[in-house]
Amino acid sequence: MRGEPSCPKCGGRVRAPGLFADTWQCDVHGSVHPLQPVIPPSVEALSVVVARAQVPVWMPWPLPVGWLFTGVAYAGDDRSGGRATAVACSGPGPLGGVGELLLVAEELGVGLGARFAGIDGPDPGRHMAVDKPPQAKVLAGGRPTPLWHVDDVPEDRAVFAGEARGLWLWAIVWPESTGLLMYDELILTDLRDAGAEVELLPCGALSPRLLA
Repeated sequence: MRGEPSCPKCGGRVRAPGLFADTWQCDVHGSVHPLQPVIPPSVEALSVVVARAQVPVWMPWPLPVGWLFTGVAYAGDDRSGGRATAVACSGPGPLGGVGELLLVAEELGVGLGARFAGIDGPDPGRHMAVDKPPQAKVLAGGRPTPLWHVDDVPEDRAVFAGEARGLWLWAIVWPESTGLLMYDELILTDLRDAGAEVELLPCGALSPRLLA
């Protein structure tokens, strides 16, 4: 588990702002919003990310039957706040076995979603056939939100992306068959708007997907 910030696009080391740059710097990607160290899932950890987030913290709510919250991460710092958030959940897959879901909300160009999706980033753009009907829909913050299938991703996952509240929304699932979950019109809640019921959130072990 990393103990220091990293590049949201490649996972490489980043340099803190200093004399020669007023932003975090990656040797490969230049100025970035640093991905903060991931800590084990808990209501307290989630509360910290929610308090700092400048973008939605999306979670299926209520969680599908048998599913657990398995981690949260954000990219940003104390000055900028969270400019990208990632929430992991896991539970019974639609076709058996264990399924995993990672929901990413981010500003344009941050690159965290593309990294977890396994594609060249920073945004889904050319990997989405938006000239065709969307393959899935979710209810995000009370609004019907179309999601398109993202092409050219590794075979072990399925990736969907779209826009919610003017920001990128990524849904990344493992294994690929868990993508069937996306056709049930999941209800996503921005946890910044959630109430005290979040304290009852069932937590599981930390998802290794957040450490990729």
